[in-house]
Amino acid sequence: MTKELYAQFADVSDRADGPPLIAIWGDDLRADDFQRLKIGTREYDWHTHLRGQLFCIESGLVHARTKHGSWLLPPQRAGWIPPRELHQADIMGVMSGWSILISPEACRGLPDKPCVIGVSDLMRALVRRAVTWSMQDELSPAQRRVMNVLLDEVRQAPHEPLHLPLPTDRRLLRIVSAIMQEPADNRTLEQWAEWAGLSPRTMSRLFRLEVGCSFAQWRQQALLTHALERLARGEQVAAVADALGYASPSNFIAMFRRCFGESPGRYFNA
Repeated sequence: MTKELYAQFADVSDRADGPPLIAIWGDDLRADDFQRLKIGTREYDWHTHLRGQLFCIESGLVHARTKHGSWLLPPQRAGWIPPRELHQADIMGVMSGWSILISPEACRGLPDKPCVIGVSDLMRALVRRAVTWSMQDELSPAQRRVMNVLLDEVRQAPHEPLHLPLPTDRRLLRIVSAIMQEPADNRTLEQWAEWAGLSPRTMSRLFRLEVGCSFAQWRQQALLTHALERLARGEQVAAVADALGYASPSNFIAMFRRCFGESPGRYFNA
């Protein structure tokens, strides 16, 4: 974002007064603003918002990080950041889309941790409606009913498998940091455990305890995270597959389809 646009968003995201839900749609910005958004990767340092934030992009990719781990936000999915949640974000590619900012009181019943959810046609239409009145100081009864339906859509939306949890144990952190820096490193659990000064049994137990899944499941999710970032930058599937250590692009595509139900090309064009 430009500094001016980011400052405007920051003012709204920390607004304690006004309507419980404020909606912003990217189409309302000037065309030259969007041209300035076509800047490749952009980083926003650690910060918080008074309001909860739900945001959906229509092109590009967002990689958000919190104390709970990291989340990827591809096009046509919505990312949720609860009120006052410390987070950092990397924005890649052309950005357009929408965001809703929800007062802490109206966030009751919404997820208490960051997540990525699917976006329904109804949710999108309700956000469009909310944009027309979100800067009012008060909402009418009819507008509040629309807001309540929108919040219900958010509560019931399916969660996407785009979360990469991070452990707190320093030995596990050393392992996951090395894997994220070199995703093609295909050492086994036993080899990683020896490298970090752990027994394989202890490493396996700690992974399930701290991140809620096995080492193999976490590593696959880390590979998907890296793959989505590279694909969003426009890299070819063959190059991404090679960088991740796959024997062939078809093997990588098969893994991607098992996780997301479609090929990389269809996923980004959906």
